Amino acid sequence: MQQKDNHAPKNMRTFFVIWGGQLISIVGSGLTGFGMSVWIFAQTGKATPFALSALFYNLPRIILSPIAGSVADRFNRRRIMILADSAAAMVTLGGVALLFSGSLQVWHIYLINFLSAVFGTFQEPAYRSSITMLVPKKDLTRAGGIEQMGAAVQSILIPVLAGLLYASIGLRGIILIDFVTYFFAVGALLIVHIPQPKQTTEVGREGEKPSMLRDSVFGWSYLRRRPGLFGLLWYYAIVNFFLNISGVLFGPMILSFGSEIDLGIAQMAGGAAMLLGGILISTWGGPKNHKIWGVIATITLSSIGYTIAGWRASIYFVAVGQFLILFFIPISAALSQAVWMVKVPPDIQGRVFSIRAMIAYSIIPVSNLLAGPLADQVFEPLMAKDGALANSFIANLLGTGPGRGIGLAFVISSLFLVIVSILAFASPRIRRLETEIPDAITDETELHSEAAASPLAD
Repeated sequence: MQQKDNHAPKNMRTFFVIWGGQLISIVGSGLTGFGMSVWIFAQTGKATPFALSALFYNLPRIILSPIAGSVADRFNRRRIMILADSAAAMVTLGGVALLFSGSLQVWHIYLINFLSAVFGTFQEPAYRSSITMLVPKKDLTRAGGIEQMGAAVQSILIPVLAGLLYASIGLRGIILIDFVTYFFAVGALLIVHIPQPKQTTEVGREGEKPSMLRDSVFGWSYLRRRPGLFGLLWYYAIVNFFLNISGVLFGPMILSFGSEIDLGIAQMAGGAAMLLGGILISTWGGPKNHKIWGVIATITLSSIGYTIAGWRASIYFVAVGQFLILFFIPISAALSQAVWMVKVPPDIQGRVFSIRAMIAYSIIPVSNLLAGPLADQVFEPLMAKDGALANSFIANLLGTGPGRGIGLAFVISSLFLVIVSILAFASPRIRRLETEIPDAITDETELHSEAAASPLAD
């Protein structure tokens, strides 16, 4: 079981060390993901292997998240992260060996994705639940913003860098770079100290050791007993559904009237927006009170971007819409993360956060599977030049022809997101969450922990 540590070093320095190592490693993994996608298409020329590759990557995160959360709460989180990163490095090394020996096949990539996702599933809750032990309460929103900045840098850097590297050194060189980046992640973890949280009464009576199975459902029952957090969880699940169902259609909509250059312009606009949004929230820190109001407001503002993007078959409309969507998403995510970290006791965050992750990852394949058929078989035929809505006021507003059905889907998604946000704000339990649920991290804890600030590992 995990050790207790009542002298948690609360400073951003240790967080920056770990975050930097993880960022470098994630960039390496992104390069490999890009390179493998190109390699798969070169070998098969078909789209189905892409879908299967994504399925094998998402499946472990859906199935194993509750167990991974239990492990994060039971054992030393720093060691879990080191072991998970090391195991992932070994998987990458196996891919290197297969590639250099000329034995790599498509099913090997499915296996590599599956195993990498398994270890990533155990690494993520250990990392997420460690942030509360490292970052002062007042800086939790800033930490979330910094993480969003990292995601933005990845979205901008990886496509450009991966394309250049694949052309110059091929998949072999990219995978070797990915393997080297794991040493940054593990090296950062080896030189820091991550305090273990003190056990609370939520776990059970002193000395009681619940089974792993009971631990796996603990996060769900914990949230069920707190309607505010439970409602916020499902609000975000619905938001993620519409964001993902529309997000995968951006490419097809742009290419229906524009070129690959137009697609790149929209992607760059989105990446720049994420970066700026992350910079804003990490420097500002967000409102001290009413963070939930900020979450709902920023999601509402973000949803308006879908209406703008779908309004005209124009790269300018799409780029402005994409910018608006992705500027507010990092702000919303950082505010939401700060609320969860403050309200959930540190020693059970692994289990609770794993439920959030499981639902989030479950939504992605569902929305992705629905997006294509809805666009191809419902919305596009409706908005065709001879479609059922061709002579309607909707066609007068949005136009008809290729891509206009997807534009309609964007406007409908925007409408639903606004309605869901209004309903969330109308819910007293969600709106008053910050006052009804006591903070698990107190200001007294923050003052008590300032003294011990050594970043060195024990």
